[in-house]
Amino acid sequence: MSRRVLVVGSGGREHALAWSARKSPLVEEVFTAPGNAGTPHAVGIAADDVSGLIDLCEHERIDLVLIGPEVSLAAGLVDALNVAGIAAFGPTRAAAELEWSKSFTRRFCERHAIPSPMFAAFTTAQPAIEWIDAFGRAVVVKAAGLAAGKGVIVPEGRTATVDAVRTLVASGEIVVEERLDGEEVSLMAFSDGRTVIAMPPAQDHKRIGEGDTGPNTGGMGAYAPTPACPSELVKQLVVDILQPTIDAMRAEGRPYVGVLYAGLMLTANGPKVLEFNCRFGDPEAQAILPLLQTDLIDVVDACLRGRLNHIDIVWRDEIACAVVAAAPGYPDSPAVGATIRGLSDEERPATLLFHGATRAQGTDVVTSGGRVLSCVGVATDLVDARARAYRLLNTIEFPGKQVRRDIGWRALARTTGGYVGAGVDIDAGNRAVSLMTAAVEGTHGPAVLRGIGAFGGVFDMAALSSYQEPVLVASTDGVGTKVMVATEAGRPGGVGADIVNHCVNDVLVQRARPLFFLDYIASARLDPDHVAAIVISMAGACRAAGCALLGGETAEMPGVYHEGHFDIAGTLVGVAEKQRLLPRDDIRAGDVLVGLASNGAHTNGYSLLRRVFAGLPLDAQPAPLERPLGDTLLEPHRSYLPVLANLLDTELVKALVHITGGGLPENLPRVLPAGCGAVIHVGSWPVPPLFRLVTAVSALSIEELHRTLNMGVGMVVVCAAGDIDAVQELIDEATWVIGEITEQPGVVLA
Repeated sequence: MSRRVLVVGSGGREHALAWSARKSPLVEEVFTAPGNAGTPHAVGIAADDVSGLIDLCEHERIDLVLIGPEVSLAAGLVDALNVAGIAAFGPTRAAAELEWSKSFTRRFCERHAIPSPMFAAFTTAQPAIEWIDAFGRAVVVKAAGLAAGKGVIVPEGRTATVDAVRTLVASGEIVVEERLDGEEVSLMAFSDGRTVIAMPPAQDHKRIGEGDTGPNTGGMGAYAPTPACPSELVKQLVVDILQPTIDAMRAEGRPYVGVLYAGLMLTANGPKVLEFNCRFGDPEAQAILPLLQTDLIDVVDACLRGRLNHIDIVWRDEIACAVVAAAPGYPDSPAVGATIRGLSDEERPATLLFHGATRAQGTDVVTSGGRVLSCVGVATDLVDARARAYRLLNTIEFPGKQVRRDIGWRALARTTGGYVGAGVDIDAGNRAVSLMTAAVEGTHGPAVLRGIGAFGGVFDMAALSSYQEPVLVASTDGVGTKVMVATEAGRPGGVGADIVNHCVNDVLVQRARPLFFLDYIASARLDPDHVAAIVISMAGACRAAGCALLGGETAEMPGVYHEGHFDIAGTLVGVAEKQRLLPRDDIRAGDVLVGLASNGAHTNGYSLLRRVFAGLPLDAQPAPLERPLGDTLLEPHRSYLPVLANLLDTELVKALVHITGGGLPENLPRVLPAGCGAVIHVGSWPVPPLFRLVTAVSALSIEELHRTLNMGVGMVVVCAAGDIDAVQELIDEATWVIGEITEQPGVVLA
């Protein structure tokens, strides 16, 4: 039978539903109410005008209604349609209380042991404030009723929490919940009241700002499926959360038919329910419906007939990314009435455009609310899907357009595959050193005291009269792919200090003081301003280290470097007393490791960091960063010469270890005698915000992170256990005992 379908609602979700319904061979005509400038047969009847919608259905002979927004469900539209004998896809008002009353939902979950945060509900401010003070931990404050996705405040600090309580309670009941940490995912499922079939898990981006900052919105973009929720976890979530919810609703006399949306937090203690919605999410629907291969109308019919277990729902083996363009002033006070340019009815390969807050005005289309459009890209991987969505979005303009440029950035961070996946293989580098060692050592004469595998070459030279037995200590290095971050940020100067300080630290660990530095700068095309900025930065670092910048080489190499990109390297030569060279030969089990703080990633691990943050603009500031991402990544590598100068005048130090490529596990063995190893006590020092963020979003193991990044420790002092107090007293900054030398070879992270 040919169907006449009404889609209720006016947003991007409803346009996606109408688009899906129109594809069905079972459908004769699709209407939308109230609809928007992109939906078919838009009829200006509000989504909560129950009597008006019933009249419309009777007049247009509608035999199936697909309900998009929560206000329609809360208004009892499904109940009224059922009385009128019109098929409606969505839960009754009683079943939809899961969404329109957050206090009901929390008590429901409590009754049925569905994993959820601790909570309390209030109708006045003072009891809520007293509960929060007694609770003693961070909370989230929510309006108990419907708030179009914006009735949630995540406050920082007591003052902001009290303000949030007073603001929301002025409009009615509130729910205060413990704040959960972890990855947030959206898992929607079809239900016929008994059977539950999950859709691909999605990840929404609720905050208005990049890096998940700023106030909550209805959603600024989404992608599906998300790697944060693999298929085995989806199956477990159906068993532990979705199916028990449907069973409990039926047991309470509220059989649930429609789409159940679970907003979940994947915490260290297991998944927990942040919220339930009783319909397709927006913008999740815009990302998920394009992946549905099975006819949506067939799925809806199976749900309405209680035969969902008889249908095989098939999804495309692809990824969809939806990016929202919002009006200026959203979410607080969106400006409306702006003309939208660049809209087209032309078919675009692998992209879809869904209208949201739009309306026709003569021959123009203008903005009519907050979330104006959703641009969707579909591809075999998120990188391509995301690029397609943004390309489409960039062709459409209206004044003050707000767009998050980082949709999917957490998923991109999870797919780095470690340092090897980022293009750097530490083990392969170690094998290369092993293969070349014999050849390199074959060139060494008696004057070479340190060679391959040390932090720098050492050459015996007795010509320095102020030294009894002077030796030269040399280090040559670069700053790796940190130059790519500097290029992208348009801030090349700071890497000049990076290269000098890196080399200063490499000779310092052998108790050498710097003498002079030579630099090398190469690019496809030399930019005099950039070269000057780099050299000035080098000169400043040299002055601070007490060494001369003798100058070096610049080279133009078109075809070797990409246009606008560059590389730098340098060689530093220092001098030390032969008898006082480090490491000493009396390192033994029981000696301790004292860690000094790094001030950032220094000059190592940037191939991984660039992959982790590939989806995030450099001016974004996701928590827990204390300044924008670009500033954090481009903090110059610190020199440890000033803080270690007094200590190195004593005999308390047995060895120094500069934590560079390979992290603590790969660098500590470079100073240890045969038969010795070390234990590192992870957690014995404060981890800086950058590394906490990488740990949270990359899904990499602790071992991989410590082999790639310094994780907050940039230099290690090896000393006798009895000298700890004396060593720490001579270092004018906070230090930490982070481990000890053992009799077992290798470095263990404990």
